[in-house]
Amino acid sequence: MAFIRTIPPSQAQGPVREMYQETQARFGFVPNWAQAFSLRPGVRDGWAALLKSIQSNLPVRAYELATFAAARALRSSYCALAHGSVLADKVFDPAAVTAIANGAREAPLEPRERAMMAFAEKVALDADRISAADIDGLRSHGYRDEEIFDLAAAAAARCFFSKLLDALGVQADAAFHDIDPTMREALTVGRSVAARPE
Repeated sequence: MAFIRTIPPSQAQGPVREMYQETQARFGFVPNWAQAFSLRPGVRDGWAALLKSIQSNLPVRAYELATFAAARALRSSYCALAHGSVLADKVFDPAAVTAIANGAREAPLEPRERAMMAFAEKVALDADRISAADIDGLRSHGYRDEEIFDLAAAAAARCFFSKLLDALGVQADAAFHDIDPTMREALTVGRSVAARPE
């Protein structure tokens, strides 16, 4: 599950137990990412506060597309699977998300969303190469400067979470074996999904 020691749910106490109870209530199980934070639950609290602040400024569709684009660029299977699944459940369907992941021309994206996702990818991979022309390109699609900040923040925040999980060897939860298999294959861009428990 991870390269470092983590606290099993059966042994959790205090803030770690609270974190596990919260994620169990939300997901129906304790995700691998939550267990990875078990040695430093305060860092998870800081991450959650940052994420809530960023999400509060963006529509779900925009936040998820920007985050998904950054996750794929970073080759984070865990985050691509998680946010691709949210897109499939709340915005599109598995076939549409698969088309988006594969860069298909028929993917149901507006031109401004394609520009935004390209920007999020560039933030994740080559932020030092972003120029005024990139920002002007987003403005030409109707994005206000506040929205450009929000999109950059969403992509930059994803770098922290995705890189941290991959650095610790955290695999995407075995529950992802239950999603559409074609979508799962398209979204597994880095580490493999954890095996189902025996």
